[in-house]
Amino acid sequence: MDWLPVAGVVLLAMGFSYTNGFHDAANAIATSVSTRALTPRAAVAMAAVANLCGAFFGTRVAETVGSGIIDPPSGSEGLLICTAGLLGAISWNLLTWWLGLPSSSSHALIGGLGGAALAGGAAVHWEMVLSKVVLPMVASPLAGLLLGYLVMTAILWLFRDVRPGRVSRGFRVAQTGSAAAMAFGHGMQDAAKTAGVVVLALTVGGYQSGGDQAIPLWVLGMSAVVISAGTYAGGWRIMRTLGRRIIDLTPPQGFAAEVSAAAILYVATALHAPISTTHAITSSIMGVGATRRLKAVRWSVVRSIVGGWVLTFPAAGAAAAALMALLGLAL
Repeated sequence: MDWLPVAGVVLLAMGFSYTNGFHDAANAIATSVSTRALTPRAAVAMAAVANLCGAFFGTRVAETVGSGIIDPPSGSEGLLICTAGLLGAISWNLLTWWLGLPSSSSHALIGGLGGAALAGGAAVHWEMVLSKVVLPMVASPLAGLLLGYLVMTAILWLFRDVRPGRVSRGFRVAQTGSAAAMAFGHGMQDAAKTAGVVVLALTVGGYQSGGDQAIPLWVLGMSAVVISAGTYAGGWRIMRTLGRRIIDLTPPQGFAAEVSAAAILYVATALHAPISTTHAITSSIMGVGATRRLKAVRWSVVRSIVGGWVLTFPAAGAAAAALMALLGLAL
């Protein structure tokens, strides 16, 4: 098969990876920037490096996305499905970034691939979608709420007799490490998902055996570099939402949220589950804020965020299905 269509899908996947980077940059660094633990530019630089390193540890997630979600036919029709799926995910990323809404790039990608597959008559592995995507999608925000609440409660108890100013200074320093851990987890999850789509394109294009689930090192490296470049571009619109609009974060709260979210990302990666870094950090921030009092969380902002979460799958899927139909007519 001609290599140009395959190269086109790979480049489109890198375009998605770039939007993923600047869309989700806020996931790793919004709390550190809002508490002034890091300057914005230092934060995005650190997150870009940690994203780059984390990508090489996310092969399990890449394998799930590359071979476990859809089963497109070989040849041009399969590449068309990959193209429409990526375009649907990119369109949703750009829309939610413009609105400053911290939605899930991961679920936009999976929803886009699913919508394109259905429109193109390809098989969708619904059992895998349920076990590896839908159930973790529900479980990870609940885990974030609970873990954020417990970690923050433990911090309040352990440092109850220490002067608040001293505690804030200490956790402002500690946030450098917790933000790096969060960014590393983001690289494990999100750069690996893009690598999985590239492998899917290589497989349907005939450049990789269908039984070979191995992720080539060059694919991981390219995905890691591009998502890191997108991260360095920053996502200031969404950063304001996560860092300031849900609750007014203090350094101990920022540290607790980042540690909780990072732990959830690491466990999900070990289980091959492509979860949303957005869900993990946003729900952890909510759990942390609830330790102060429930009214400390701006629930009107939370409602709009959760609404975006609910819409992500169907919206990206519908966009991809429509694009699949248009591309089919054009070709």
